[in-house]
Amino acid sequence: TVHVALGTDIVHQHPSCDGAVVGRATYLDFRIFCSVVAGLEGGVYINFGSAVVLPEVFLKALTVARNLGHPVRHFTTANFDMLQHYRPRVNVVERPTRTGGKGYAFTGHHEFMIPLFAYALLEQLEGEDAA
Repeated sequence: TVHVALGTDIVHQHPSCDGAVVGRATYLDFRIFCSVVAGLEGGVYINFGSAVVLPEVFLKALTVARNLGHPVRHFTTANFDMLQHYRPRVNVVERPTRTGGKGYAFTGHHEFMIPLFAYALLEQLEGEDAA
């Protein structure tokens, strides 16, 4: 999904950009994201490199899901970034998993970490297929 921070993208400067349309699409995306997060129990949420916007959006979506009665307590979160920042650490790794689950912070360059992570997942899946 896309969560727009108005004024942060080049398209916002274009004369034909319609703020109402951008806002409506962003709100629809937030609602979609909330419904996905509502089914996160037993799953995994990964934040790749968003230091501000997405960690805030994730925490708000998780709060919406929990307030609507969805049992989202036991899941795994991971933050991948070149530098660890406050919001991803708190809003992705720590706060969401306090009632169960695990949070992890991985620090490194994305061009190394993403392929390594993908390879580790493939290794795990191949090991499960062999068992």
